Amino acid sequence: MPSIRSSERAARWSLAVLLAVNLLNYLDRQILYSLLPLIQASLSLNDSQAGRLASAFMLVYMVAAMPIAYWADRGSRRLWITAGVVFWSLATAASGLACGYRGLLSARASVGIGESCYGAISPAFVAEPFPPERRAWILALFSMAIPVGSALGYILGGAVGQGFGWRPAFLMVGLPGLALAWLCARLPEPVRQRRQKSEIVPPGAYARLFRIPSFSIVTLAGAAMTFALGGFAVWMPSFLVRQWGLSVASAGTCFGAITVLSGVGGCLAGGWLAERGLALSSRSYFIVSGAGLLTGMPLAMAALKAASLPATLALLLAAEFFLFLNMGPLNAVIVEVTPAGQHSMAFAANILVIHALGDAASPWIIGAWSDRLGLRPALLLGSLALGLAGTLCFWGTRYYDQDRARLAA
Repeated sequence: MPSIRSSERAARWSLAVLLAVNLLNYLDRQILYSLLPLIQASLSLNDSQAGRLASAFMLVYMVAAMPIAYWADRGSRRLWITAGVVFWSLATAASGLACGYRGLLSARASVGIGESCYGAISPAFVAEPFPPERRAWILALFSMAIPVGSALGYILGGAVGQGFGWRPAFLMVGLPGLALAWLCARLPEPVRQRRQKSEIVPPGAYARLFRIPSFSIVTLAGAAMTFALGGFAVWMPSFLVRQWGLSVASAGTCFGAITVLSGVGGCLAGGWLAERGLALSSRSYFIVSGAGLLTGMPLAMAALKAASLPATLALLLAAEFFLFLNMGPLNAVIVEVTPAGQHSMAFAANILVIHALGDAASPWIIGAWSDRLGLRPALLLGSLALGLAGTLCFWGTRYYDQDRARLAA
């Protein structure tokens, strides 16, 4: 029987390794966006075609997640995570070898298969070894990789793309994942999963997850948020290039730096506030998330309408800080209101909906709006979804306590 201290060390080691993998995950995912101006010029693509490159990844990512998560909850999640890291790393490298638009579209879609193995499984894998009252903070630390990895994608993609071209940029970030896959293969399986992996759960259990009100509300809020943030992630570097005349490298560096500062601060602040807020209200996870989203929306819109580059960057920094507050708390809600043996399935179902209604469509939709209206009006329209996300979070406070009580009964 492992000691409590050795179990804590194993949990922290798993968190450290999977945090590093999550950094690479978002670096691989976001590097495309800083390279879009170069890819568009090289392959003669309009905004709608460029947006489809991002949408192709999301479409495959969300569809593959559910069957993968079902089998992962029945067997070794460590094996699925390791295979996913290998697959997406090779697919990212293949993006740099693509001969044309169709080849690049296929390679980016293939990245979604590998990342679905990781995205659906890793949050529960990280959170389960820790006590419930610490999970918002742990998942906030884990989610910190989203802004940091995204920023590295923007910065490295912009710098390498500007200096050497977009193809070497994909090759450079694709291959390091193979070393991290070796570490993933040696992670200990969480005790909770080993005890429950023989449990028989029918595929129809996916439908039952959506009968849990808190889970459904978190998922719909995530979809609305992801629609807006997905549009920002894809098109903000291009907005900075077009609106303020920045180079591809400068736009990637500016947006990357903002994403790091605001994202790390927002993720950590959100986890800390949600954890401390439990002393005042058991519904703290929803309250902190909703407040951040409703505060961030007008700041994001003001950033798009600002009259100078410094004002745009300052308002964008403030907006992203508040928009990242929910990363740990909303993931913690999923862990707390769904059965332990179905955590990967719950995250996979969440992934399917938030991306189907969110950033699988929004890059293409905003690109199409941009072709008709201009990029600034298109991004302003997309950011309205943040208000819906915040409102849904406050609606979720009505159900959270009863959903947790029903699970514990």
